[in-house]
Parts: sequence; C-alpha cells; structure tokens
Amino acid sequence: MAAKDDIKSKITEAEEFARKIWLAGLGAYGKSVDEAQGQYEKLTTDANKMFDELVNKGETLETEAKDKFKETTSEVESRVADVRKKLGLDSDDTDQKIEELSAKVDALTEAVAKLAANK
Repeated sequence: MAAKDDIKSKITEAEEFARKIWLAGLGAYGKSVDEAQGQYEKLTTDANKMFDELVNKGETLETEAKDKFKETTSEVESRVADVRKKLGLDSDDTDQKIEELSAKVDALTEAVAKLAANK
C-alpha cells in the first residue's frame, strides 16, 4: 500500500505543480494585459497632452500672425494715404480737379489738331 500512497502523493504533487504552471501562465497574461492597458492609457494621456500643446502653440502663432497682419495693413494704409495726399486725391474737390484736367486735355488735343492741320 505504500507504493499506492506514494503514487497518489506523486500524482497530487504533479497536479499541484500543473495547477501552479497554469496559474503562472494566467498571471503572466493578466500582467501583460495590465501593462498594455497602462501603456495605452499613458499613450492616450500623452497624445492628448501633445494635442493640447499643439493647439495652444497654434493659437499663439495665429494671434501673432493676425497682429503682424494688422500692423502691416496699418502701415500700408498709412503709406497709401500719404501717396493719395501727395497726389491731391484725398481732397473733396477731386471731381472738380478731374474735370479741370479733362478740360486741359481737350484743349491740348484741339491745339495739336490745329497744328497738325496747318502743316
């Protein structure tokens, strides 16, 4: 009977060892799932953080570009106003000046026509 008890003991030890191997495999799987989930959560958090940083940087650059555009536009408008003023185009009598210039051009055209006819 001792041999039978010895065999039962060995079978029990083998079953317990097989169970431990199964549990170790199951534990390894669970640990890898936990680590993968942790890495996924970390990547998601990092990606969201990076996205938010990029949005903030984009907003800053957009504001700077708008300010620069406004500054440049103001400078151009100022220069155009100066040129218009120098050319006398900013005064209220622009229409009158155009009429005067048209009359002078008509008079010159008539004078040239007369000179051409006398030749």
